[in-house]
Amino acid sequence: MSRELSQNARMSIGEKLLHMNWMLVLLVSLAAAAGIGMLYSAANGNWNPWASRQAIRFAMGMALMISVALIDIRSWLRYAYWLYFISLVMLVAVEFMGFIGMGAQRWIDLGFITLQPSEVMKIALVLALARYFHSISLEDIGRLSILIPPLLIIALPAVLVLRQPDLGTTLMLAATAIVVFFMAGVRAWVFIVAGLVTLGSLPVAWNMLHDYQQSRVLIFLDPERDPLGAGYHITQSKIALGAGGLTGKGFMLGTQSHLSFLPEKQTDFIFTMLAEEFGMLGGLSLLGLYVMILAFGFAIALRSRNQFGRLVAIGITSTFFLYVFINIAMVMGLIPVVGVPLPLISYGGTAMLTLMLGFGLIMSVYIHRDAVIGPRGSASEF
Repeated sequence: MSRELSQNARMSIGEKLLHMNWMLVLLVSLAAAAGIGMLYSAANGNWNPWASRQAIRFAMGMALMISVALIDIRSWLRYAYWLYFISLVMLVAVEFMGFIGMGAQRWIDLGFITLQPSEVMKIALVLALARYFHSISLEDIGRLSILIPPLLIIALPAVLVLRQPDLGTTLMLAATAIVVFFMAGVRAWVFIVAGLVTLGSLPVAWNMLHDYQQSRVLIFLDPERDPLGAGYHITQSKIALGAGGLTGKGFMLGTQSHLSFLPEKQTDFIFTMLAEEFGMLGGLSLLGLYVMILAFGFAIALRSRNQFGRLVAIGITSTFFLYVFINIAMVMGLIPVVGVPLPLISYGGTAMLTLMLGFGLIMSVYIHRDAVIGPRGSASEF
């Protein structure tokens, strides 16, 4: 077995390319192709302004994904804290030099790209938590003092993102962290206590929400409360979903989207446009594609022989699941409206590149799945 692991460590770039999970690459590409097609439709049969840019971003993302996949998993472990620190610095930079868009201060202009650091933090947080728990034995995880550092790792970006304000991303960071904690072996009583504390703090949290955030929750509970104001988005979304029927109205023939009744059709509500044009069958087909991607991600996590790779794969796959669940539940009126894009489908540069970075890390876990890594990233077992 040690000889097999040594050969894995010395694989050439060509051998690593052969060992990539190309079926997962195909599934990701199919989802991105569907997104580009919907953006083409959103622009009334025009590649500009969204579809062409999304295609370029996906091509860049594919190159990024393959490059990340070829890097040894031990290198990602060694630099996990540095990547987290850089992401945290960018979040702090948003406070001072970020520009405001759509009522929120979430972006920084790097000259060649407009970056949303909170999206990058979703990946960096998983890497940092995975490295921390990789170096902790299962027995030590039962000690409460051991959980203080990872809680601080979560709290720092969560507070900064909440200040932007971006409640949706804050909740995603917290939910992903909970999954990593659970898979790392944190005791059940910790989650029970945390849940009780969260429930008890809800009245305080409600008073801390901005007026528009409180309005979104109230509209979720009663969409007819303000149908032409705060409730307009979700009302039009439900109309479009119902109008699609079983097979839809046809490509580029959706009335709600193409007559400009449906807002943000290229970003948050793109699933609604897809369901109107391709019906329930089209929506279920996309969900089936997502389920297969999630299945590959979880299978790769379970196949990894090292704790770091296992936690990275499960954390990033869980983040992908949260993207899908929150966006689709939001447009269906099952949860309040939050600014979470539909992965690989919605228009957006940072989200696309971040997702492809995440898939690259999952690929790296798959390629180096038999690597046995020491607590500090060493390969003393070779």
